Amino acid sequence: MNLEHVFVCGNPVLDFAATLRARRTQRFEMFAAPDRLDAWFLGSGVVDAVAPSDEADVERAKALREAVYQLVTARRLGEAYDTGALGLLNGTARTPAAVPQLTAEGRWTRATPQEALSTLARQAVELLGGPDVPLLKECGDPECTRVYIDRSRGMRRQWCGMESCGNRIKAAAYRARKKSAPALGAR
Repeated sequence: MNLEHVFVCGNPVLDFAATLRARRTQRFEMFAAPDRLDAWFLGSGVVDAVAPSDEADVERAKALREAVYQLVTARRLGEAYDTGALGLLNGTARTPAAVPQLTAEGRWTRATPQEALSTLARQAVELLGGPDVPLLKECGDPECTRVYIDRSRGMRRQWCGMESCGNRIKAAAYRARKKSAPALGAR
């Protein structure tokens, strides 16, 4: 499995929820170490600089991620929210968040891991209470559990990303068609 963080969901909160890959099958944890969490914070653009995370930060991030995933799934399916997940999200959102500063070079946000998680929790509140909810879709790849925002024309997007899932599914379908098609010229 690719160890690089992927940002294809259209919202950092959804990309965050997707850091546990293949939830239904082999479950691959992207936050295996504190430096992987730090790399995600920076790669996602949630913050520009983050104090080094420790194991406790990783555990807090995983707990928030699972709460966000539960809430996104419930919202997408029109189900009631899990009270524990809702409490964790709202509690994290109430803690101090990362505060952007203006510098000569532009906007700059330095944060602790806890401030970065609070920022993500607040973004999750905005996402789940905002206008993009009807655009939330789960990837059509049965192995993938990413939820993304479908802003395609006619909401016809089927995969979280062509590079990550779409090409693999299309190639498998092509191979299946080739295997089941009768050989040309056979009599």
